[in-house]
Amino acid sequence: MNMKSLSTLFSILAILLTNVMCGVVGFNYGKMVCGVENAGYSAPASTALLLSIPYLIGIVVCMVLAFVFRKKKQTSVEENKV
Repeated sequence: MNMKSLSTLFSILAILLTNVMCGVVGFNYGKMVCGVENAGYSAPASTALLLSIPYLIGIVVCMVLAFVFRKKKQTSVEENKV
């Protein structure tokens, strides 16, 4: 795979992880709110937001990789022109 393809792949993966994170965290937050009100859960519903931490780490890693591959592509194009 060339650098442009890798950059695009990791950019798309970061966007997909963002959408998945929103769905998972939202679902678990709603489930925790229902559990606190009806089932007697002792933890606050905001603990469901802790699930976003691994997703945020993955999103940042994907964005950094996409940026690095894009920069490598640009430098390789500049070297080929000279």
